[in-house]
Formats: sequence, structure tokens, C-alpha cells
Amino acid sequence: MKVTVIGTGYVGLVTGVCLAEVGNDVLCLDVDARKIEILNSGGVPIHEPGLEELIKQNVAKGRLRFTTNVADSVAHGDIQFIAVGTPPDEDGSADLQYVLAAARNIGKFATTDKIIIDKSTVPVGTADRVKEAVSNELAIRAVDINFNVLSNPEFLKEGAAIEDCMRPDRIVLGIDHDASAALDTMKQLYAPFNRNHDRIIVMDVRSAEFTKYTANAMLATRISFMNELALLAEKTGVDIEAVRRGIGSDPRIGYHFLYAGCGYGGSCFPKDVQALIRTADDYGQPLTILRAVESANERQKLVLIDKAVEYYDGDISGKTFGVWGLAFKPGTDDMREAPSRTIIKELVERGAYIYAYDPVATDEAKRALTLDLSAADMRRIHFCETLNQALVNVDALFIITDWKEFKTPNFRDFHESMNAPVIFDGRNLFDPNLMYEEGIIYKPIGR
Repeated sequence: MKVTVIGTGYVGLVTGVCLAEVGNDVLCLDVDARKIEILNSGGVPIHEPGLEELIKQNVAKGRLRFTTNVADSVAHGDIQFIAVGTPPDEDGSADLQYVLAAARNIGKFATTDKIIIDKSTVPVGTADRVKEAVSNELAIRAVDINFNVLSNPEFLKEGAAIEDCMRPDRIVLGIDHDASAALDTMKQLYAPFNRNHDRIIVMDVRSAEFTKYTANAMLATRISFMNELALLAEKTGVDIEAVRRGIGSDPRIGYHFLYAGCGYGGSCFPKDVQALIRTADDYGQPLTILRAVESANERQKLVLIDKAVEYYDGDISGKTFGVWGLAFKPGTDDMREAPSRTIIKELVERGAYIYAYDPVATDEAKRALTLDLSAADMRRIHFCETLNQALVNVDALFIITDWKEFKTPNFRDFHESMNAPVIFDGRNLFDPNLMYEEGIIYKPIGR
């Protein structure tokens, strides 16, 4: 099939590459000329395991191309995926300007029938606005074509996006009742991902739009709930890790997203929680639990700071801290809403110096922190090339992202490299009893 994917961020690029991998003719559009130049020169503008290899393979086979030409992209695809960003607006609602711009461009240039698919995470009612935008442009041109607007939300985890796309646990299709032909086309498109058993869940468009937000809100709630319990666990002498195992064994609860830590971040949970809260307010049906989830998460990002300030009797000015992990999660270089940004900003503004290491996110971290800090504060941060460099002559180590290479360190390095073997662990990587035996002062969360 001929497919156009509008937007080459995480969702658009992964979607386009995976559709090409199963034999479709895919053209990816982005108005960011720098991104397209990188992709056309064989590079990848984001870090996602396995993505670069798949891009090279499918470009070489002629199934995948990249362009900035809007007219070409509209002409190419009978199926048009809109996978552009929906960043939070000033009031927390989803900013739909890029989605609607994509819709208008389809209306401006389409000459044949189209299936238009909202792949971006969008509020309830967006498909109606996309339909209206396309119709208005077609009316201006006096062009009469058939088109359907579907909702097909993504459920990709950064760091495992290729696997999630190629082997999805569900494929949600929101479709109008009179669009049976479009549904048949989508089932055909997704057939290669749907062989073992039927993963397609068909519903109305608004329910599909709502499903994506609800999924992320539920997962964010689990995280904040466990983080709040972890803080209580510390006060009561309870090990939250033992509690996690105890409740996770209940099949009604399960183990996923029950790890206590220093807060969630990334491109999805923070903005989607905010957007759902705003939607609820617009309809006069406030979501009090979700507001608490958001508040708890913001507070959780400062828990390690509180531990450090308490340990150093209220003053961390002049201290030098190592930081392991900058990306919001392992397997990605994404710094959007990363807890490391809040933690480093607070440390630096309190007068500390930072030696920071991340396996892949250093460049993105430099760009992100430059937005958060003054030039003078940025001079307090040194970015290291190895994790051991981030230990040399530091007063303590902060662990913020649970990369695999952090999980089995040589504990002698903490004694030999650091001024004192002190660890503030935002991901509970180590056994507190082992740390005690190793002579390491260990400050995890909820343990």
C-alpha cells in the first residue's frame, strides 16, 4: 500500500519504518528540513534501539523515503497518517496547531480519495476538527473527493518502540459507522502485525481518542501511587520493594509500573495527564485523582534533593555531585520532562557542581539544560564520557536513570574514586544490605 506519514518524531518515524518493513511504500514528511537532511544522509535524529538499521534496510530496498515537499506527500499516500507533535499549551491542553496544519495541507493538495488517520495523541473531538479542516480546504478548491478520518492511537514505549510496533498487544481503530471500506483497508494494512491472534479493537472515534489518554493516565497513577507509598514506607520502617513484590503477585494488580523512584517524565505521561485534566475541566467534570497524581509526581522529583540536604545538614553549597543517568528512561535520549532536569537545576541553583554521565543522552541533555539554566549555572556542569569519570572526587552520587550498565558496578570504585562513598539512588538499583556490607552510605527511596 502507498502510505504517507506526516511527522518524523518517535511515533511517525517508528510507524513509517515498521510499515515499510512489512512491504508498504512509505513516504515520511517533515517540515523540519534538518531532520529530513539527517535521514536522507543515513542518520537518525532520535535514539531508538534497532531503528537505524531498519531505516537503512528499507531505504536501500526503495520502500522508505523522506521529504519536506507537502504536495508530494499528499499525492503519494492513499493512507495519510498524522503523527505530529501535540505539545502542551500554556493552560496544559494539547496544542493541535500541527495536527490541524497537517489536515489543511491534505485538503489543499488532495486529488484522490484518502484515509486520514490521527496517530498523534489528541483530545476527544479532534477527528471532527480534522474533518472540518480538510473539508474547508476542499471546498475552497471546489474539489469533491471521499475521505475518512480515523483514530489509531499509538502505544509505543520509548526504548522498545520497534518491538511494540511490530508485535503490538492491541491495535485500536476508532472509525465512523459508515466507513466500512476504510476499516477493511486498515485491517489489510495491519494484517502483518496481526497474524497470531486478532489484536484489532474497533470502536467509535471518540472512544479511541479517549483510550490513549486513559491508558497513560492509569500508568502515571500507578507510578505516583507507589511513590507516595514509598515515602510513607520510609517513615514506618517498611521496604517498599518487598511491598511491590507482595502486591504485584496479585494478578489483579500485576508488577508493571509499581517501581518507586524519583518521578516519571518523557513526552507522554506529563503532557497527557495535563491534557486529560484540562479536558475534564472543560466539561465541568474535574479529575481530582489525576490532579493528585500530577502533584505527587512533581514533588517526587525533589525527593533526592531533600535526602541530600538532610544528609549535609541543610547546606549543599560547594559540594560536587556525580550524576548517573540523564534521559527520562533507559533506551532513549529523550530529555522531555526528565527528572534529571529538575534535580540538576535544583542542585546547581543551591550552589553545587555536577559531573554527569548518560550513555546516549548527553547532547540532548546539554540542549535541554541550556533552556533550564543560566550560562553561569551551566558552567557548573561537566558532562563525562564514562560512568567512572562521574565518580572522580565527587562528594556523592545521584542515580536518576536505571540504565543496565549502572546495575552491576565495581563497588571498589565508589571508595577509590569518590571523596566519600555516598549514593542517593532514585531508582533503587542496589540491595541496601549489600551496600551496608560494602561500607557505602546508601539513600534509596522507600527502603
